[in-house]
Amino acid sequence: MERTGKQAKTADGGCPPWVLRGYAVLADGERGALVDPEGRVVWLCAPRWHSDAVFSALIGGGGHFGIQPEDPWHVWGGYYEDGTLIHVSRWLTADAVIECRDALAMPASTDRLVLLRRMRVERGEARFALTLDPRPGFGADRVSNPRLEGELWTAKAGDLHMRLTGAPTAAWDPGPGLSGRFRLREGEQHDVVLELSSGDGGPAPDPHRLWARTEEAWRQAVPDCSGLAAPRDARHAYAVLRGLTSSAGGMVAAATTSLPERANSGRSYDYRFAWLRDQCYAGLAVAAHGPHELLDTAVRFTAERMLADGEGLHPAYTVDGGPVPQERRLPLTGYPGGSDRIGNKAGRQFQLDVFGEALQLFAAAAHHGVLTPEAERAAAVALDAVERNWTRPDAGLWELDDRWWTQSRLSVVCGLRRLAAALPGGPTARRCAATAEVILAETRRRCLRPDGRWRRAPDDDGPEAALLTPLARGCLPADDPSNALTRRFIEEQLAEDGYLYRFVPSDAPLGEAEGAFLLCGFTMALATDHLGDRASALRWFERSRAACGPTGLFAEEYDVRQRQLRGNLPQAFVHALLLECAVRLNDASTLPL
Repeated sequence: MERTGKQAKTADGGCPPWVLRGYAVLADGERGALVDPEGRVVWLCAPRWHSDAVFSALIGGGGHFGIQPEDPWHVWGGYYEDGTLIHVSRWLTADAVIECRDALAMPASTDRLVLLRRMRVERGEARFALTLDPRPGFGADRVSNPRLEGELWTAKAGDLHMRLTGAPTAAWDPGPGLSGRFRLREGEQHDVVLELSSGDGGPAPDPHRLWARTEEAWRQAVPDCSGLAAPRDARHAYAVLRGLTSSAGGMVAAATTSLPERANSGRSYDYRFAWLRDQCYAGLAVAAHGPHELLDTAVRFTAERMLADGEGLHPAYTVDGGPVPQERRLPLTGYPGGSDRIGNKAGRQFQLDVFGEALQLFAAAAHHGVLTPEAERAAAVALDAVERNWTRPDAGLWELDDRWWTQSRLSVVCGLRRLAAALPGGPTARRCAATAEVILAETRRRCLRPDGRWRRAPDDDGPEAALLTPLARGCLPADDPSNALTRRFIEEQLAEDGYLYRFVPSDAPLGEAEGAFLLCGFTMALATDHLGDRASALRWFERSRAACGPTGLFAEEYDVRQRQLRGNLPQAFVHALLLECAVRLNDASTLPL
């Protein structure tokens, strides 16, 4: 547990920020919420991931929903219940041990969210304070027409209908919103339920029934991971991926927007969208474990987008397959060091490696016998797109300037070879194999140095951690000399204290321009294992999985020197690679699917 500091309220009456490792995330597939160590929900978009925020105190807007101990002299802690995104905040005072159990109710609906909060006193006696201050439109609007009907509070929150049960003695003030107090004795508990919906709602919710359904939904959603390396973390990673995946199929890259990757650098982005590459990573990680639900979901969403857009495939979509909005700024103060933005310009880039990752995903589905006819047609569309576009410069894995990135070509080669092996004997397999040989030969000619090491691009000899991804996936045989030479060079040039950076920045030393990329640390573990060094692979795995906060959540980057998370939270592809490492590093085989 950590002692709270004396923190002032922000100027608009919101909540003070915490370092990112202190936040917990609640998610039900259709939206996500962040809860700070003091029990305040400070981020929630409704009704969908990419909707405007109702609670945006996290990024300097207005709005939060707090349930916290009244006694200011306390320390905080908490945990996730195993295999779920049900989070329990836990506080220790001089006289009591108290908890607040939080979850977004499941199964979820796209037009109605239900936030469950259950207060409980484990020892002693305690008072809780409740504050509810919805601010629709990223804090620009106020709730209208609040009224108490029996024991049910109702109001309008922008275009949404709001209902709150469990606080009939609370009082509404036009300024700070709803506030109330609860006194519980040892062993007692009390439920509060918040609903935000597009319609009027219906009967008052039954918290006991909602909790039971939510617990059962998580039991059904998350498979047993007891046979894997780091089974608790692997199961938690799967729960995170499930919580970020919509019933429409798309998986958001993260639950938040505008959490800075580097302070005051302008590198603050909106990750509340579905990047196809990230979802393929998640599907491949799940496939390494077994033909679980998230593999089917990833295949379905990727195939739908491939069939709809063909070679015009976008790197990112909304979770229901819509276009990503143009990037624009919000007039908010932002999380410290950040600048608030919504929308993302990456949705309009050309990224060749996405086709390669999609082909690998379809091959993994075929390996498990779950490649649908639609996905097989999508694989043919991807093959056509690759044949017509593989020489075209692209933005690559890191979404940089359009160049002839080596990693993009090798990822495509890997995907083509995997699909040829998964669908042997037919014309598609022959085309895949032939195209892979043509692309690999030209990529070798342009991008392989005379000493046998891969370049970043034909005009760039620098180290590039993105190259580890196709190496880890078995693009080339393990005994190909370029594998070991490239991996060693990346480690020598980009590693610091067991963590790995993406590439050498042009304007600052490692660690100053950006944090270590946790995705790269996990792919280094997989690449090292592919080369037969299990002991070194495990060291990379253990070091990378240590870069989380008390909640076990990972951001995109890790500040090695300050031991802090950087960027949006939780980063889906980091959790996906942790899961894949947990599978492969506990398996006698080092060969990927």
